[in-house]
Amino acid sequence: MPLDLLITGGEVVTPQGVQQLDLGIVAGQIVELEPEISTPAKERIDAAGKQLFPATIDSHVHFNDPGRAHWEGIATGSAALAAGGGAMFFDMPLNSSPPTLDRVSFELKLAAARANSVTDFALWGGLTPRNLDRLGELAECGVIGFKAFMSNSGIDDFLACDDQSLLEGMAAAAKLNLPVAVHAESEAITSVLTARMLTAGKTSPRDYLDSRPVIAELEAIQRVLLFAKMTGCRVHVVHISTRHGIELLRQYAKEFEVDATCETCPHYLLLNEDDVLQQGAAAKCAPPLRSTHESADLLDALKEGLIDTVGSDHSPAPANMKTSSNFFEVWGGISGVQVTLRSLLTLGVPAPRIASVLAANVATRFRLPNKGQLEIGNDADIVIVDPGMMSTLTREELLDRHKLSPYIGREFRGRIERTLLRGETIFADGKLVEPRAGQLVKPQP
Repeated sequence: MPLDLLITGGEVVTPQGVQQLDLGIVAGQIVELEPEISTPAKERIDAAGKQLFPATIDSHVHFNDPGRAHWEGIATGSAALAAGGGAMFFDMPLNSSPPTLDRVSFELKLAAARANSVTDFALWGGLTPRNLDRLGELAECGVIGFKAFMSNSGIDDFLACDDQSLLEGMAAAAKLNLPVAVHAESEAITSVLTARMLTAGKTSPRDYLDSRPVIAELEAIQRVLLFAKMTGCRVHVVHISTRHGIELLRQYAKEFEVDATCETCPHYLLLNEDDVLQQGAAAKCAPPLRSTHESADLLDALKEGLIDTVGSDHSPAPANMKTSSNFFEVWGGISGVQVTLRSLLTLGVPAPRIASVLAANVATRFRLPNKGQLEIGNDADIVIVDPGMMSTLTREELLDRHKLSPYIGREFRGRIERTLLRGETIFADGKLVEPRAGQLVKPQP
């Protein structure tokens, strides 16, 4: 039987290394992976001089559909992901309206994703003080895990967890055998510092940065690891902004004998607090960008293998929400879903490490069937990259809704030549291709 597609001459990137191999695909799956494949094929792609990575699995995006699709939307968000080499995303339970807190809201988001997604997807469920009795039904729906905030989320209908709610929710998640992703910043510290700044009339970007110090992250990370020990819950601490946080998590995970992993984001590696001071709203996020020294140390931690996953934390908003003389009132969220892979290439992260943190580790951590690595039997989710190409990012090439990105005007390494989802091209030559419908992926039991 002929292959549906044969990709020849490319360098196949896996967590174990880089090797020149041909890759054969039938019915959306990888069936051959050899130095030279002679099997006839209905279609061929010459990838000489290019690298084949497993397509990115972005486990942290806010596409805000349904209800706030005017902030982004699954159609535009997933298109931008595909343009950046991605074939799957995990959508956060906020900032959609309603947030994903029960079966009804899950079904609303699932319908929006099935109708609009260019790529495959998974859905996070929310963990808040108001829906502790609904975690079981969310698990039945097929959520990838639960997301909780330890500080104010910025969304009125998605409350942060107090300590008792978080303990109870993590205990329930452990019984359901699902992980809890945690935004780890201390509400006690950040709320006091924020109130102090506002009372003194301090509302500048510098004041905002000072209101969310590193210690707020460290305290929360330590606390959630203790809760993990008490409950047996698997935890995934998202968007850690400092190497100190990574090292603390590793230390306490070992000491407490808990299953804990961590994520950082490209903006903490490529940008720093000077970008906030210079660009303002486009570079506002929480936790905030740190010093150049902190970002350099975090990058070293990534290269050393101390960081499990990298997600974009793509969280856009309309321009009117990114404009205020009071920086505390500006919506915090960085748009970056399209440049994650190119960011890591630009920063000199070795290709096998990129394959790990953007795909393989994500699939392993969240028990994704047949995803994450270029190996026989897996879905043919592939991105073909010209790794030596250098170009400056322009607003015109971005496919997200508002194109308000702090990365515009920066030079990036790597050109995304083609993105394939289960063996079919969804992005090529700078354009979205008429896609097959994205599918919901549930975690394996």
